[in-house]
Amino acid sequence: MAGQSSKTITIEGIDVLVQRKKIKNVHLVIYPPDGRVRLSVPLHINDRSVHSIITNRLPWIKQKQAQIQSQKQIIQPRLINDDTLQFFGESYRMEVIHKNGRSKVQLKSNQVIQLTIKADASKSDRQRAIDNFYRAELKTRIPRLITKWQPIIGKQVNEWHIKKMKTRWGSCNIRARRIWLNLELAKQPPECLEYVVVHEMTHLLERYHNRTFYGYLDKFLPTWRKPRDILKRSSFSID
Repeated sequence: MAGQSSKTITIEGIDVLVQRKKIKNVHLVIYPPDGRVRLSVPLHINDRSVHSIITNRLPWIKQKQAQIQSQKQIIQPRLINDDTLQFFGESYRMEVIHKNGRSKVQLKSNQVIQLTIKADASKSDRQRAIDNFYRAELKTRIPRLITKWQPIIGKQVNEWHIKKMKTRWGSCNIRARRIWLNLELAKQPPECLEYVVVHEMTHLLERYHNRTFYGYLDKFLPTWRKPRDILKRSSFSID
């Protein structure tokens, strides 16, 4: 059996990094911000099968790359008065109050998120304050979800953390029983956060995205496909 290897092949003008690994299933991932393609396959998959896999998925690859390209054109919020912020699936108008002292972000009534910050604060300062707000909100929700799902799934989570992730909504270190969750989940509907938590915790039962894994998801969270489809509209993936 051949050892692990990597090579790039080109089909219809699309470069695909093909990696042969000691894995059981095929994984095809499109990475932002440039739409690069990586295909991971088990060691026994031959070149003809690799070519067939890529050819069959070309429409999906092109669609995903076009989606990533269009997202690059989206104008990012300037974080000033009347900008729109996303918060757990809802749109909020941003209200900025200039005041000396520590910055503060509050969720107000009538769909307003209020940022109190120094007048000379940079955009990165404003973004940091918003990120801290998102992080704090996630920290109140994630423990409740883990506590809810541990007895259902039958596995304990030793650690969980939040960070900005470039390509994934979440990840799981099975040996350490540690899960990571993307800060961007604070912008998605609440059911998306729950789905990612359940998805990562399910990896404590099954490492791979195979029939057994999805069988567990169907058992634990029969509605998992709806939040998954919402998250698939972005350039992030679920690990």
